[in-house]
Amino acid sequence: MNPRTTRTRRRVIAALALPPVLALTGCGSGGAPGATAAGAGASAAPAGDPVAAVGKVESVAALLPADVRASGTLRIGSSIGTPPGAYYPNGSDKIPAGQDIDIADAVAKVLGVKLERQNASFETILPALGSGKYDVGTGNFGVTTERLKSVDFVTYINDGQGFAVRKGSTALKGKVTELTQLCGLTIGTGAGTTFEATLIAHKGVCAKAGKKPYDVKVYSENGATLTALQQGRIDVVMSTINGLRHQAAQPAARTTFLGEYHRLDVGFAFKKGSPLTKAFQAAVNELIENGTYARILEKWGTTASAIDTSQINPSEHT
Repeated sequence: MNPRTTRTRRRVIAALALPPVLALTGCGSGGAPGATAAGAGASAAPAGDPVAAVGKVESVAALLPADVRASGTLRIGSSIGTPPGAYYPNGSDKIPAGQDIDIADAVAKVLGVKLERQNASFETILPALGSGKYDVGTGNFGVTTERLKSVDFVTYINDGQGFAVRKGSTALKGKVTELTQLCGLTIGTGAGTTFEATLIAHKGVCAKAGKKPYDVKVYSENGATLTALQQGRIDVVMSTINGLRHQAAQPAARTTFLGEYHRLDVGFAFKKGSPLTKAFQAAVNELIENGTYARILEKWGTTASAIDTSQINPSEHT
């Protein structure tokens, strides 16, 4: 664990210990819409609304481009998949909820703008930023060297890659630390994700080790991935640490989380050279400083993913 994360956890605990009014004093990963894991159902959203008391911070809002301040709106492409990131607790015809939703809404309130949220599949959002369809994108997008070539990021959590198997499976025993542990197995993962890229890029490790290669099956919906796991069509799932940990805590999912494989910063995504990044960075840092950020992560059970400060385009973790 890096010192920055440790400092933030201490700050999170301190902020949560404060009475709500005092704590607010001061300046302020992927699936298709509606995807629900078979047999798991949609878990109810936790109680509480840490975003409600957030207000506009003029010094931060002033960092927005003049045209955005004038229009008062930003178009956000959101991948609504599974908790705790973003999902539909009450059906796809209702308002989505999740950590990503709360953080984006809180940032918008600090900036004094309204978000025009457009739900989209995970793999379509980053390309659409370049075309101008969206001003910003969310979907538990991990910051990678490859993505930084065409996309700008403003970080808001530290999540990453992990593995899970169906409960009772003997395909894997214990934490995955090397991809050679996957040799001979079939791995399910999401389309257009860092997980797919990692598995494809390193597919030759098994041959080098003299082992049978692993097979990769890609799904556009998280629900389809879990169904394949439960039915034995895949042996293991590679997905987000927070998502797999949350899923394993739901008895109906019947999965076992195998732990973290590779940590990644996660951020709001923008087209390269976007003039919005400094304003978003400042807004996230305001939320960290005033305690709202801590309460959002506590609500969604993701305190372990807290960051100490938001960054623009940090290097990928090695």
